[in-house]
Amino acid sequence: MSNAATANPIAVRRATAAHGDVRVLSARELPLFQDHLLRLDRDSRRDRFNVSLDDNFLTRYAARCVSDGTIILAYFERGKIRGAAELHQPDLSSDSLPEIAFSVESCVRRQGVGSILFTKLIAKARSLGYQTLRITTGAQNDAMRALANKFGARLSFRHGESTGNIDLSQAPVAGTNTQPSSPALDIARAVVDYNRACWGLWFRMSGIGRRS
Repeated sequence: MSNAATANPIAVRRATAAHGDVRVLSARELPLFQDHLLRLDRDSRRDRFNVSLDDNFLTRYAARCVSDGTIILAYFERGKIRGAAELHQPDLSSDSLPEIAFSVESCVRRQGVGSILFTKLIAKARSLGYQTLRITTGAQNDAMRALANKFGARLSFRHGESTGNIDLSQAPVAGTNTQPSSPALDIARAVVDYNRACWGLWFRMSGIGRRS
C-alpha cells in the first residue's frame, strides 16, 4: 500500500465498492435486523429516526417491524446486516401510502450501499403494485436526501424533517442507465434544494413577492 493511502484511510474507504448481498429478511432473522439497528452509532440513528434513540426503543422497533408485516431488504456482509431498507405497509399510515426508510452502518458508508438498497426496494414496491411511495428523513441526512432526489422524490421541509413522495412511474428502473452523478454532486444538489426551500419559506413569511 502506498504512503498516500496509508496516510489517508478515508480515501481508501471511499474507493471501496459494496460487495455484499441483498435479500428480503425472513421473520426468523429478526435478531440480525435488531443487531444491525443496535450497531448504528448516534449520527446513524439520528439519520434514520431523526432523533438519537436508546437501545430499548430500537429493540421494540425491530420486533414491531416483523409483527406488522414490514418488508425489510437487508444488505449482508459476512453474515451481518450492515444496511436495511424498510417498506412499511400503506394501512399503517394516515394517508394510506406505503412508507420507506433506510439505515446504513458507518462502516459501509460511501460504498453505494444506499443506492443498491434504494434501487432494489423500488423494484420490490413495483412488484407489489404500489404506484407512490413516501419517504421521510432527517434534514441533516444529506446523502439520503440526495438519493431520494435522484429517484424522483419531491421533498418538503417541516419540523426538521424532509418528507416527499416518489412516483414509481417516473423513478429509474433497476439496471437502466441514469444521468452520471457522484455522491459529492448529489449532496451538493440536495443542499441547494434545501437552501432554496428555506429561503422560499422565509420570503413567504415576510411577505416578499406577494402580489398587492
